[in-house]
Amino acid sequence: MADTEQREGSILQFAPFQSAVDEGFWHKLSSLKLNKLGIDDSPIPITGFYAPCSHSKVSNHLTLLAESLPSESGEQSSTAHGNRNRCAIPGILYNTNTIESFHTLDRTSLLKEEAKKIWEDIHSGKAIEDSSVLSRFLLISFADLKKWTFHYWFAFPALVLDPPATLVDLRPASQWFSSEEAESVSAACNAWRNSSSTADVPFFFIDIDPNSHATIRHLKDWVTCQGDNHKLLFGFYDPCHLPNNPGWPLRNFLALICSRWDLTSVQFLCYRENRGFADIGSSLVGEAVIAVPQGWKDRQFIPNAVGWELNRGKLNRGKMVPRCISLAKSMDPNRLAESAADLNLKLMRWRALPSLNLDILSGLKCLLLGAGTLGCQVARMLMAWGVRKITLLDNGRVSMSNPLRQSLYTLDDCLNGGELKATAAVRSLKRIFPTVEAVGIVMAIPMPGHPVPSQEELGVLDACKTLHDLIDSHDVVFLLTDTRESRWLPSLLCANLDKITITAALGFDSFLVMRHGAGPFSSNEDLKDEAVNALSTDLGNLDLGGRDERQRLGCYFCNDVVAPVDSTANRTLDQQCTVTRPGLAPIASALAVELLVGILHHPRGIFAEGEATSSSNSGSSEMPLGILPHQIRGSFSQFSQMTLVGHSSNSCTACSGTVVSEYRKRGMEFILQAINHPTYLEDLTGLTELMKSAFSFKLDWDADTDVDDDDCVEI
Repeated sequence: MADTEQREGSILQFAPFQSAVDEGFWHKLSSLKLNKLGIDDSPIPITGFYAPCSHSKVSNHLTLLAESLPSESGEQSSTAHGNRNRCAIPGILYNTNTIESFHTLDRTSLLKEEAKKIWEDIHSGKAIEDSSVLSRFLLISFADLKKWTFHYWFAFPALVLDPPATLVDLRPASQWFSSEEAESVSAACNAWRNSSSTADVPFFFIDIDPNSHATIRHLKDWVTCQGDNHKLLFGFYDPCHLPNNPGWPLRNFLALICSRWDLTSVQFLCYRENRGFADIGSSLVGEAVIAVPQGWKDRQFIPNAVGWELNRGKLNRGKMVPRCISLAKSMDPNRLAESAADLNLKLMRWRALPSLNLDILSGLKCLLLGAGTLGCQVARMLMAWGVRKITLLDNGRVSMSNPLRQSLYTLDDCLNGGELKATAAVRSLKRIFPTVEAVGIVMAIPMPGHPVPSQEELGVLDACKTLHDLIDSHDVVFLLTDTRESRWLPSLLCANLDKITITAALGFDSFLVMRHGAGPFSSNEDLKDEAVNALSTDLGNLDLGGRDERQRLGCYFCNDVVAPVDSTANRTLDQQCTVTRPGLAPIASALAVELLVGILHHPRGIFAEGEATSSSNSGSSEMPLGILPHQIRGSFSQFSQMTLVGHSSNSCTACSGTVVSEYRKRGMEFILQAINHPTYLEDLTGLTELMKSAFSFKLDWDADTDVDDDDCVEI
């Protein structure tokens, strides 16, 4: 209220409390809402801070900081006691889920409920033991986390004295005390404020003996300090700077004095400071006459209360309105983008997917082999799921035909011969989401069927070692290249290192998305650590005893009966390019990333069995994300999709125990032989003998044999 001079015999008027909220409070509330509270709108205990007025022109505010809120673990943030600049007082926060709920809150009932707590604390004696509860406050809010806008309204409940207190005298303390008393009171106040045990105790009383010696005491000592010729004043930390009005905390203090000690005349000190020391010149001493209101001796009686903060809106014709603050403009754009990107994922955990593990996703390191149509889409889908560490490997350049189908490139990337795809893709990802940790690797993948001249062997071996190190340093590998043979070496290395591997491949109007099974020498034991279970098993912890390969899921090459060869030689342009219906890549890419998320959230991780839609042991009723298939094959010509399961093959040229063992024995020498000699892998795995057996096998049909229809088996 405005500074108004109060005359003797007039009603005592108080300057209302004012609030201030630090940005850190809203940031922490947002995090608490998204990560822990969800749709739970139960009241939250909070802590506010204030201190005595320390400036002749500005009142101190009740301030909310980040530590005013409880931690996300559920514990109330620890508040250091003895901080002279932070007198802690308890509060309650009602944060609604919608703006409509915020506007329809019953503010009268909420205020009365908090006033009741103050009234009960007075009668129980708690307010004497812990006087901070006399300044208990209330905050209602709505956090619009899409726009980073916060609507809020404070209330500082004050019990209404009826009849109201009458002012007898109010003047600066320097005019009320003698010079000796003023000096002693000032010294006593400074000692009280400098003691860690009393610095943040906001209500007290001052005992001045006949020798003008002042002592400050706790309220609980009131009864034992009654003495002849002693001056007794009730003191409180006054946040108000006005020279003619005491601050708001005095209201409930008078209610306590009136109710507990039946005093009808009260002398009080409005304690204020200047530069950290008691300022007797700006502090006020007053005397008020109070009458015990009717019904106050009845504990069941609850006095009326006032206290909603006076926020008057310019556009609301002076009506009291809530406050609104927007932090969007003041936030760092990168931080704002990160918060907005995670919003959808955190909202999933409110109702739809409480078990979603965002920590696993944000810490996951994904290697994308291929930055073309599939690679661009997969990278964006990974970011949408909260993956922040992405490496793209490709040796191609952006051509004029790419931007329409490959979503990370624009026309500018095609100019001057075309930007390297790995470089352009990373730059685009960082434009989309600045805090993504994206890396581009320009490198060709060595491939079987593409013989290497002797003068180029060292370069190819370096590429093989680089690819091995990249796969070893990542948790997940996506095979997104456009030729079959370019997937062979990564498939072998992933099987050897036991990495989660996802393949996506496109035909003209069909697609395949699949997850590779664990390596042939991996342990099939259930992993206890969920985070480790979700990620690939460390090579050093592998059980080399082997296991039944019939139970292991197959890789991309397990159904092949020939080794991968050069698929681009002697091909027309339409056969060399990936000619597909444009809608295939987004669908296949989305399924590939969804498959990964399913693996990460499955209890058995990479060892999870393949499930089909009609599987009797389908985990759809148990797993929060539904079934976890091995292969997903789709067809646009039929607008159909089916899930299949294929187990590993002992003759697989990429993941069989024979091939992985040979690689472990011979290393890069084995890789070179597989690249330069097309039939080597077939000979090694027994596919050559298998094909010979198949060609030599003859079926003898007896044309004269009569077969009844009843003997036929319907397939």
